Amino acid sequence: MAGNSGFSVRFWGVRGSYPTPGPSTVRYGGNTPCVEVEAGGHTIILDAGTGIIPLGRHLMRRSRELAKPVEAVLLLSHLHHDHTQGFPFFSPAFVPSARLHIFGPDFLNSSPKVTLDTVMNPPYFPLRLAELNAWLSFATLRDPDLLAIGESVGGVALGSVGDPALQNDPDLVRVRVLRSYAHPNGVLHYRIDWRGQSVVYATDTEGYVNGDQRLAKFAQGADLLIHDAQYTDEHYLGLAPGLPTTQGYGHSTVSIAVQAARAAGAHRLALFHLAPEYDDDQLDSIAGQVEQVFPGAFIAREGLQIDLLDPPGEVKLMEAARLHAGA
Repeated sequence: MAGNSGFSVRFWGVRGSYPTPGPSTVRYGGNTPCVEVEAGGHTIILDAGTGIIPLGRHLMRRSRELAKPVEAVLLLSHLHHDHTQGFPFFSPAFVPSARLHIFGPDFLNSSPKVTLDTVMNPPYFPLRLAELNAWLSFATLRDPDLLAIGESVGGVALGSVGDPALQNDPDLVRVRVLRSYAHPNGVLHYRIDWRGQSVVYATDTEGYVNGDQRLAKFAQGADLLIHDAQYTDEHYLGLAPGLPTTQGYGHSTVSIAVQAARAAGAHRLALFHLAPEYDDDQLDSIAGQVEQVFPGAFIAREGLQIDLLDPPGEVKLMEAARLHAGA
C-alpha cells in the first residue's frame, strides 16, 4: 500500500448526521466522517462519509506521483448513511488498478457489501456496486478479531487477538475491534497499533454512568483518542434554545468525551462527529473551554494532520499552528 513510513492521522470529514457546506463551517469543515491513518506505509480509512470524496482525489494524485496503484483498508464503524454516503463517489473505486479491502460490522443481517450494494442500485444510484472497476474485498468484523496489515501476512490478514502468528512481527499494523451497544443498532470502535503508538476511533457512542468501562480498557494509554462529541451539555439536556434534548440518540457530549479520555489515560483527545448545527464560532468557543479542562484536547477539523511518532511537544506545536492557520 502506497504511503509514508510514519504514523499519522488526517481528518477529511468531522461532521455528524449530514454535510454542512457554507461560509459558517469553513474552518472546521462540513463533510461527514472520514479519517485517514497512514502507518508503516499502509493506508487505513476510517468510515466513508462525504470526507472520503476529497480523500479519494488525494489518493489518486499521490498514486500518479508515486507511480503506484492505490491500495487501502476501509474500516466502517457502522452502516448509517452519514458513514457510507461518500463511498459511491470515492474515485479509486472506479480505477482497475486500485485494491480496496473493506471491513465492517454485520448488524441486523446487513454487512458492508449488502449495504453498499443496496445504496448503489437504481433508482438510488445509476451504477451498481458490481460495476465498479477496482478490486474489492469484503469481510465482517467482530469483537475477538484482529486485523493485521503488513508484508509478512501478504498484505492483509484477519485472525483473532490471541493468534500468535500475528503477534511476532514488529512491523505489522494491528487493528483491534470493540463492539459498542451505545448507539442505535450498535457500532464498532477501532484501535490501531504500530511500533508502540496507538490511535483509537470511537465515534457514534453515548456515555454510561461513571463512564464506558469497556471503552476505557480498550483505549487504555492511547496516544490519540478520537471520540464522538456531537453535543454540548446544554444541547444534550434540552436546555439550548430551539434545540431538543438528544439523550438516547447514541452520541456524546464534550464532557463525556473528556471523561472517556481521562478514564483511558489517553494522551490526546480529538473531539469528533460535530453537530451540524454548530458553526465555526461556536466550535471555537467549545475548543477554548475544553483546552482548559483537558490539555491535549482539540476539536477535529478537515485538513488537520497529527504525526504520532513526533515528540509530544512538537506534535502539540504542529497542531496549534495548523489550527491557527485554519488548515
